[in-house]
Amino acid sequence: MRAYLVAIALLLVLLGGTAFYIQQRFAALAGGDYTPPPVTIAADFAQERPWRETIDAVGTVRAAQGILLNAETSGDITAILARSGDTVEAGQALFTIDEEYEVASRERLEARRALAARLYERDQRLIRENSIPQSQLDQSRADYRAAVAELAEIDAVLKNKRIAAPFAGRLGIIQIRLGDYVEPGTALVTLQDVSSLEVDFSVPDRYAPLMRPGLEIQLHTAAYPGRSFPGTVQAVDSQVDENTRNLMLRGSIDAGEGLLPGMFARLTIDLNRESRQIFVPETAVTYSLQGDLVYVIERDDQGLFVTPRVVHTRGASNGEVVIENGIADGEQIVVAGQNKLYRGARVQIDAELEL
Repeated sequence: MRAYLVAIALLLVLLGGTAFYIQQRFAALAGGDYTPPPVTIAADFAQERPWRETIDAVGTVRAAQGILLNAETSGDITAILARSGDTVEAGQALFTIDEEYEVASRERLEARRALAARLYERDQRLIRENSIPQSQLDQSRADYRAAVAELAEIDAVLKNKRIAAPFAGRLGIIQIRLGDYVEPGTALVTLQDVSSLEVDFSVPDRYAPLMRPGLEIQLHTAAYPGRSFPGTVQAVDSQVDENTRNLMLRGSIDAGEGLLPGMFARLTIDLNRESRQIFVPETAVTYSLQGDLVYVIERDDQGLFVTPRVVHTRGASNGEVVIENGIADGEQIVVAGQNKLYRGARVQIDAELEL
């Protein structure tokens, strides 16, 4: 019995020691510091500076004069008087469509007109001498006028068979070959006056009150990276497209050497308005369901922490974003490392990460 009591006492001592040890361990763990370490970020300051307001748009380069020359009558191509890519003058002959029949008809009609002219002149002289009745003069006058009209008609047909450049410019790729049979509407070649270029572009209708002729534009194309082509807004459309809700504009390109009609262009429109705005680096703005966010760095007794703010942006240029509201001049903001941040997160600034 005594041995039994001793065993129970030893067991109680052992269990008590174990419980005491566990309690001490839990107490030590409970008193530990489990605060997450500060997130390393890069920082910069919001700056208020003058800003010249601009609008970005996209458009297409056009020639001030540009057409697709088509056949206006049917027949075989009997002469091609220019080559693809040639620069031609206004009125220069380009193509001839088989005109043998029309040339022969013109000679016949010219002879008829000449005879009708002589008869009319003779009858005019005879009527003054009272040698013929008035009806004969009327008939000769009608015959002469009919001959002139027939000659003009065949000249119009011949003009359609002798295709000339309506204005000076550069030819595109000729679409037909010598001897090809063409019908009215057959495409022959494009003609573009590349010495005078325009650009057609559109902006959202909310900018309509700001659009007016005379605004300066800068044009950029993929063909000439880093090069800017200056221009001026020439015309503003009188209505907004009801399908896209965009307003169409046309601008002239002041020095467009090297540009070709049909090129895609990015444009910056100078609204000729200046104001003071808050600028932050583009990398400071992140995107969320609530809108554009900027993490602002604040300080308390324990150090630095961040607060996300929803901001409204107005535009971007040269790696910076214009903030319409939400950020004040001089506030310190996060520009790198936002992927680990949340409201109230502790941060530390690493100068080596600054952009």
